[in-house]
Amino acid sequence: MELQRVAHIADGIRKEVGKAIVGQDEVIELMLTGLLCGGHILLEGVPGTGKTLLAQAFASTLSLKFGRVQFTPDMMPGDVIGTNLFNFQTNAFVLTEGPIFTDLLLADEINRTPPKTQAALLQAMNERAVTIDGKTYALGADFMVVATQNPIEQQGTYPLPEAQLDRFLFKIDVTYPSRDEERAIVTQHGHRSAMPKLSDFGIQTQADPAVLADLRATSEQIVLTPQIIDYVVDVVRATRQHPAIETGGSTRAANALAASVRALAALNGRDFVIPDDVKRLARPILRHRIVLAPNAEIDGLTPDRIVNEILDQTAAPR
Repeated sequence: MELQRVAHIADGIRKEVGKAIVGQDEVIELMLTGLLCGGHILLEGVPGTGKTLLAQAFASTLSLKFGRVQFTPDMMPGDVIGTNLFNFQTNAFVLTEGPIFTDLLLADEINRTPPKTQAALLQAMNERAVTIDGKTYALGADFMVVATQNPIEQQGTYPLPEAQLDRFLFKIDVTYPSRDEERAIVTQHGHRSAMPKLSDFGIQTQADPAVLADLRATSEQIVLTPQIIDYVVDVVRATRQHPAIETGGSTRAANALAASVRALAALNGRDFVIPDDVKRLARPILRHRIVLAPNAEIDGLTPDRIVNEILDQTAAPR
């Protein structure tokens, strides 16, 4: 697929999502980047910032099977992946598929369910398959998780374990809109208190599975020079040596950064990666993969601030 067509399809997705979502351009760009390199997305933001509507609108632009799970504290793993139930008519066990058997799964408020149920997603996110009673079922190459979580509410929530956080390509901060954007939102949606229906916006599909496969194949062909590879590796390795970080990014983080900068370059119509691509994606790639040292938290340091320091101190190729 030509890079011009990649950019054209991406513009179409942005336009269609924009029918329902005002602003959040950077979030949409990162979701497009994740789509091109087959990564999972974690959206974090306070209630009422449009995370669920954004995920639904994004899914509506793709000709993919869509599923949603509203996580709750009493949810069990079988409620997500499914279970075998005995059929008395056939005298045999029959698989009852859970909502995870889809292409794009919206995992709403994922931090509201206990670790045992969160862990049910681990195999699916890593291998795009689930195992039920010893039998493995494939979920398909297009399987993608878009999860949301609330960062401020602690009661009734369970922090995601590091192993699961590492399976998310990006952790994206969904912030408040600007004043002009918020005014436009109130103008558009201020006549109702309930979340609007997607059907009201007339969102049109922009890509089917075949087109997505071509987009991803094109992204994989983007050139990573040896200098850019060195830069990616040096940035990730620096997280393991920083005094304010207890646990740095893994090799999976380096691979994720390499894949995502290729996708970002393709979205921008380039067949090569530049250092600014690495700088732009380092924070959403690394912010959820590093564990701060206790003294860093006491000093008020944040993962984003430390990653910025690392980018400032790591020599970029010219």
